[in-house]
Amino acid sequence: MSDEPMIAGVELGGTKCICILGSAPGAVIERVRIDTRAPHATLAEIEAVFERWQCEHGFAALGIASFGPLDLDRGSPAFGSIVSTTKAGWSGTALAPRLARFGVPVAIDTDVVGAARAEQRWGAARGMTDLAYITVGTGVGVGAIVGDKPLGGRGHAEMGHLRVPRLAGDEFPGVCSYHRDCVEGLASGPAIAARHGPGPVRDDWPGWAPVEHALAMLVHNIVLSLQPERILIGGGVGGRPGLVESVRDRARASLGGFYTAEGLGEDFLLPAGLGTDAGPLGALALGLQALGR
Repeated sequence: MSDEPMIAGVELGGTKCICILGSAPGAVIERVRIDTRAPHATLAEIEAVFERWQCEHGFAALGIASFGPLDLDRGSPAFGSIVSTTKAGWSGTALAPRLARFGVPVAIDTDVVGAARAEQRWGAARGMTDLAYITVGTGVGVGAIVGDKPLGGRGHAEMGHLRVPRLAGDEFPGVCSYHRDCVEGLASGPAIAARHGPGPVRDDWPGWAPVEHALAMLVHNIVLSLQPERILIGGGVGGRPGLVESVRDRARASLGGFYTAEGLGEDFLLPAGLGTDAGPLGALALGLQALGR
């Protein structure tokens, strides 16, 4: 078992939330899945889980890894809240202020930064100070760590909403409510569902090509703008067999050996080492950071 302190965490996703209690991948006491519904009902259910854990086990800190965008400006009256999200009904929802009532240190960041921190601490980017984690699921998000700090400025990075060159002949309009054909609008789970229509999506579906192309163009931009040691892909769609390999090949061809892309090996782009656990473990990693661990 881990000798780290007990952390309560929650990964808030567009479809589901995972509450987690533990201190490391091999030291998880309990997980609880909660469907993401309206904010009040969802957060009330999360709070009930934390109340039970505080009574039964106690915890030293709380980590929140949430979909966004988030207000992460500590000088802002809306710090720790979800803002201008594409998730209907959630804009303006306070997370950190509401969960601060448990009386322990609280850390909040985007779900993708949390996953990047988990991969950095326990996974496929262990010990690296410059990395990027891409999640492809309900949305497309990128958690970028540069010089061991999350990329940010006026706000956190939202690279899933970058516009990229489309695959030639791709006329799909995109599904992003803000930008239509950004990467999220072209390659997220809802985009794939809209491209495909009803029924299961087979691995040999031709529609994967423009999805993989959009993700490869995102990788191209991340490589040249952030110069990470490693990029990882996770999420429900990101875990599809063969997707990472196809995106890697397309990105390498697009980069054309330019500058640091010359001689890129297989390990510059890999599946998330923690798999689907990267997200919830990210909440634990953030909670440990709240304690300076």
